[in-house]
Amino acid sequence: MDIRLLGIILLAAFAAGSLAYVLLFSRLESDKKAATRLNRIKSAESDAVKARVVRDRVQEMSKRRKSLQETLKEIERKQNEKTKTVSSSSLKQRLVQTGLKISLPQFIIASATFGLVLFCLCFVAGMRPLLALGLGFAGGAGLPRWVVGFLIKKRQKKFLDEFPNALDVMVRSIKSGLPLNDALRMIAGDAQEPVRTEFRRVVDAQQMGITVAEACGRMFNSMPLQEVNFFAIVIAIQSQAGGNLSEALANLSKVLRERRKMKAKVQALSMEAKASAVIIGALPFIVALLVYLTSPPYILILFTDPRGHFILGFSAVWMSIGIFVMRNMINFDI
Repeated sequence: MDIRLLGIILLAAFAAGSLAYVLLFSRLESDKKAATRLNRIKSAESDAVKARVVRDRVQEMSKRRKSLQETLKEIERKQNEKTKTVSSSSLKQRLVQTGLKISLPQFIIASATFGLVLFCLCFVAGMRPLLALGLGFAGGAGLPRWVVGFLIKKRQKKFLDEFPNALDVMVRSIKSGLPLNDALRMIAGDAQEPVRTEFRRVVDAQQMGITVAEACGRMFNSMPLQEVNFFAIVIAIQSQAGGNLSEALANLSKVLRERRKMKAKVQALSMEAKASAVIIGALPFIVALLVYLTSPPYILILFTDPRGHFILGFSAVWMSIGIFVMRNMINFDI
């Protein structure tokens, strides 16, 4: 083929291509601009949707936070009212807190009988009637109440030793798929005393139509401890605001164990101060006993002379104030 003919064909093809590009350039450019504009619109719409989703999520979180804050305030108000009620609890409620199956009339009869017997023994022993009456009244009204307080503290200590283990059982039960009601029934049937009795009351109250949160809140009446208050608050928040109950109970169990360790540490650190307080408090009585054993006439004048009675009464008042101050100095609330 002739090279001139080949050159002409190439030039004709190039000219045709150039002409086609010139004719189609405006259309291609307009399609490109339209595609760019469409992409911008889609991107703007996508950004608007994302911004709307984020805004809705923030608003939802804000509403949930406000609802949770209102719930916490309401729970705190109810707990404060309940704490005031329990702090001024009657003797009947304190008897329930001991775990003993004794009614209020039985307790009153037993206290009066003990006071009467003590009065008779003191009167037969030769004491003055007024002094014997005072000892009988103190024995009938004071000693039984002290025993009730001692039994309440002993039962609360047993409860605190077993309560974290019960929470761990609840956590494992909930993680395995059991509902909260079945976990409570499991604790009420298999836990150690007095945890079993308290959770049985919760289950019984729930069977009577009371909600789980309300039933757990009522546990504070028979077991007035901050740990029980924490448990009731966790259940109440979970029932109203939702959330991971097993994780919340696991954290509560960990907190309770740390509180118990802290109490044990504080008690160990304060044992020296407690021993010093006991020695200082017992020193006047020990000295009086030793003086009585070595030279009785020297100290009996305090009990026979009216001025000695005044000195003993004044010393008892100041001794009581000193014991009260030392007790407040060595007792710590955690």
